[in-house]
Amino acid sequence: MLKRVFMAPDPGRARLRFAARAVLGVGLAVVVCGLAGHSLPGAVTGGLAALLALFTVTDPTVRGQAVTTALLPAVGLPVLAVAAQLHDHPVARDLAFLAVVGLGVYARRWGPRGHSLGVFAFMTFFVAQFLHATTARLPELSVALLLSVPTAAAVRFGLWCYERPLPPAAGSAPAAPGGTGLTRVTTRQAVQATTGAGFALLVGQLVSGQRWYWAVGATWWVFVNTASRGETLVRGFRRVLGTVIGIGLGVLVVAPLHGAALPTAVLVAVCVFGVFYTAAVSYTWMMLWVTVLAESLYGLLGVLSPGLLALRLGETAVGALGAWLAVLFVLPVTTHAVTDACIQRALRCVHTCTAEAAARLAGAPDADPAPRVAELEQLLGRVRLSVAPLVHPLNPMLGRKRRARQVLGLLDDCAREIRGLVAVAADPEASHDARLAAACRRVEAAVEALVDKGADGAAAQDSHLAVPQPPTAPALAHLHGLERALAELAAPLRAPSGSPLAGA
Repeated sequence: MLKRVFMAPDPGRARLRFAARAVLGVGLAVVVCGLAGHSLPGAVTGGLAALLALFTVTDPTVRGQAVTTALLPAVGLPVLAVAAQLHDHPVARDLAFLAVVGLGVYARRWGPRGHSLGVFAFMTFFVAQFLHATTARLPELSVALLLSVPTAAAVRFGLWCYERPLPPAAGSAPAAPGGTGLTRVTTRQAVQATTGAGFALLVGQLVSGQRWYWAVGATWWVFVNTASRGETLVRGFRRVLGTVIGIGLGVLVVAPLHGAALPTAVLVAVCVFGVFYTAAVSYTWMMLWVTVLAESLYGLLGVLSPGLLALRLGETAVGALGAWLAVLFVLPVTTHAVTDACIQRALRCVHTCTAEAAARLAGAPDADPAPRVAELEQLLGRVRLSVAPLVHPLNPMLGRKRRARQVLGLLDDCAREIRGLVAVAADPEASHDARLAAACRRVEAAVEALVDKGADGAAAQDSHLAVPQPPTAPALAHLHGLERALAELAAPLRAPSGSPLAGA
């Protein structure tokens, strides 16, 4: 796990810059709140609002990110006001919290912006519970939010702007909605999340009348970026595991500080860096840092104790259980159904990339395969996320695990050959070859055969994938590699069970 986090590829040091900028943005927001004369709860509110503004906004363009960031206070302030007004009315507060959960998940139907605003709304209500916000504190907390979001925006879009108009990282936003009614992804997930949060809220209050919101928070975050019951089960397990490790680390590192301001502030900065640096590669590690961050804040507030740490673990387990029960019994969707769709989209993108590259080599001036390569990388990231339940070490279905790993490896081979083909096509001296057109047609036919579940598709596949020895021309060599990978994909994708993930 250490190797996966610290040895994971970081092209252009994007994760490093992402994390370092977050520390700067959150730190400046806290300083601004301090200069404004805010109390510790106000500074905490400002810091968490800045963290969310930097973490959750994932629009594909800088302009889109700026617009979404500007909209965050318009969502957060009303939610904060409702949470404060209902602080002394438990039933109304609980119903309002569940409404925020449902609407926040449903908002994902509007893409990355809806996703970001939904997360910000939920976390604003959560922070109000964390700080026991009342109407007396509402003005200070509102001003802290209004100060911190622009401060984070100034860092992100002014002081340290490195974004480019590229697709968002895979898994950073939910899958595109499809279907109607309860078959629509966002509608189904909204129902599941609200049901799971309702269970977590009720059971969490039986465990603790004061810290019940931890259970609701665990349920909410388990549902973020998941689309099937398998993904949700794995994410819930990783959340509990990260919490356990984080609590152990907190006992060793946070407790001895006894809430001392300066060393705790340094530890908070380290945790913020850790959350942003590990989020893209390991949910377990991200939750470890989130747990230590929460422990540090409780240390600053003077309420950290062994009993509180044990309570956090118990509430996290309740929240994960709520999410598991919801995806197992409320409108369940199998891992097979989600992953099969993801694989087919990735294969169709391979088809499109090949056609665009062939057109570019043939001299078409408007052919540009580069954006398709970025799209393919994003789709493959989504495939890896959906296959995660099958390749998990605790999965007892060894045959499906083996086939899933084979599919991932061959799809990675396809991506590598596509990148090579596009690099060749970008060479202005590359020329068209009649063999290239024939090879492209074979690749396109192979993809069509793989995404066709019928017998005719299988027959077509057998006739089109008898490929010759690889030629020496670079473009043809990459196409030959594509043909080989697509031919080998036939076995795991057409296993007797119907899919490497059937039944999952």
